[in-house]
Amino acid sequence: MQFHSTQTYQNLARAFAGECQAGMRYQMIAKLAMKENLVRLADAVKTIAKNETVHATQFFNKFLEKGGNKEDVLIDATYPFHAGTLAEGLKFAEGDEKAEATEIYPSFAEVAKREGFNDVAALFTMIAEVENSHRDIFRYLTKAVKDGTLYKSNEPLLWVCSECGYMHVATEAWKVCPLCKAGQGYVDLHIPFKGI
Repeated sequence: MQFHSTQTYQNLARAFAGECQAGMRYQMIAKLAMKENLVRLADAVKTIAKNETVHATQFFNKFLEKGGNKEDVLIDATYPFHAGTLAEGLKFAEGDEKAEATEIYPSFAEVAKREGFNDVAALFTMIAEVENSHRDIFRYLTKAVKDGTLYKSNEPLLWVCSECGYMHVATEAWKVCPLCKAGQGYVDLHIPFKGI
């Protein structure tokens, strides 16, 4: 059987399209964060958007381009289309990442194994692990934005201005940097990580 005729090839095409769209959706969330002067939050979301683009590149360069059809691929799939406030966008992103990590990519990996494409299955599995980490980050950011704790902590933390490097240990970051006068949105984030 030709590779481009397999379900694995279709799943790779779906994953490529999905990762491209996720990267763009996250760029739009980053723009919402910038409108609220949350520069470091926007940077964190842009990093995840970049990750999604790299995932798409992995699907394309490693498998789709090398092993397939030189014609258009018809993809029968649904893709998320949602918008809203910054908090809503972060929450939607959390759900999207969860679906990829726990449902979509594990099922794609199983199909690839069944069809004898262990290298493709391994890629889906590795990317699912990253998506699970993204879900954790988006979950934290959603909660912190909703409840106003993005720059607050129960315990003293080291807060660092990303513009000038000013540092201060406290339970809350300053509203305006005492050194360079950058707004609170320039303070580096403290994203707890429970994953790997």
